[in-house]
Amino acid sequence: MLNRPDRKALRAKKRFRVRKKITGSAGRPRLNVFRSIHNMYAQLIDDDRGVTLVAASTLAPELKGKLPAGGNAAAAAAVGELLAKKALDAGINKIVFDRAGYIYHGRVKALAEAARAGGLEF
Repeated sequence: MLNRPDRKALRAKKRFRVRKKITGSAGRPRLNVFRSIHNMYAQLIDDDRGVTLVAASTLAPELKGKLPAGGNAAAAAAVGELLAKKALDAGINKIVFDRAGYIYHGRVKALAEAARAGGLEF
């Protein structure tokens, strides 16, 4: 058996490498994405203060009973729309996208495109 790092370790390595370059501020917060097998999570973070400004997930009360599954592209798009709506209500329209080491494909892409369609500028 070869001594290879597992997928989680490789993603963590990519995530830390990207986080050295991407930071969010009050004027342009960072959109962080996390996907699990069953759910999708997104939050806007002000790294200067270390505060989450807006958060949305498939477990949010607005979406919890309305989605047949939380771990697919349709659910990710619903999370992106909800996040964009909450962000615009909070007065945020420009963000920095942090895909956290995930490939820009599938659920991550669906969330990002829905957020863009909802009015957020990357």
